[in-house]
Amino acid sequence: MFVIGQGLWSPWYVGSSMEDLEVEFGKDRVIDTPVSEQACTGLVVGAAIAGKKPIVVHPRMDFMILAVDQMVTQAAKWSSMFARRSTAPILVRGIINRGGEQGAQHSQALHAWFAHIPGLRVVMPWSVADARDLLVSGTLIDDPVLYIDDKWLYDDEAEIPPEPNLRAVLEGPKLLRQGSDVTIVGVGFTTRLVIDASNLLAERSIESDVFDLRVLNPLNVDLIVESVTRTGRLVVVDGGWRTCGIAGEVIAAVCESVAPTAFHAPPKRVVLQDTPAPTSRPLEEEYYPRTTCVIRAVEQVLGAMTL
Repeated sequence: MFVIGQGLWSPWYVGSSMEDLEVEFGKDRVIDTPVSEQACTGLVVGAAIAGKKPIVVHPRMDFMILAVDQMVTQAAKWSSMFARRSTAPILVRGIINRGGEQGAQHSQALHAWFAHIPGLRVVMPWSVADARDLLVSGTLIDDPVLYIDDKWLYDDEAEIPPEPNLRAVLEGPKLLRQGSDVTIVGVGFTTRLVIDASNLLAERSIESDVFDLRVLNPLNVDLIVESVTRTGRLVVVDGGWRTCGIAGEVIAAVCESVAPTAFHAPPKRVVLQDTPAPTSRPLEEEYYPRTTCVIRAVEQVLGAMTL
């Protein structure tokens, strides 16, 4: 196994998340590169086919777009084209680096794009445990995995089990809280908003089933379907855009399995507006979903007065 990408020897470029790893494991296994998204990703695809277990790091998902051919046309298709007699088990770590007035070209969360691709597993951790477990388990399977890492979660700390869950990448949504009034689903960073909102709603005797989606492709909504069948209400919160987004896909998948008569209200989604990210801080405050946005959506499906 080796890891390659831009800024890996920098104390700050990847959010201090790889500090001194080149000292511990050597610069032949932790390889800092020039700005070369296509070259790095093509290299790891070839290395994976040849039997290595490589990780490639893209410090900004925006510029990972340059490596779409290697990820989507090559790695994701390789196993299918060769009837699994040859595989390309790469792990791509794509970092979302939005906010902080970085503007439209440095703030994109493109997870819905990649979750559309058959053969490419897409995972998006929220919890500290899943940040480790999805990464570790993603390196142990024969499929290519896109591990989407959100810098807005980098300051989180938690006590976690000493041994990783080696099946995490094969699992689906995780139930974080149980309630009977509404089902709320978060994705990545927005799971934090969902948890904060559910705590505030509980103070008003509104109890929520809270899910962290975790695995976007393949998407399994069975647990969410069971929950919505019981609560009759669904709110999905995502840091991506509305059109063709993961929130809409979750709602569609649930609606295919839940009888219309089981819903007490139409499902709601809390997402980004269909516009590029602004640069100004006041506009960012309006652009990105907040806890109050989640509470407002829950109130709407409950038929309560909005904030």
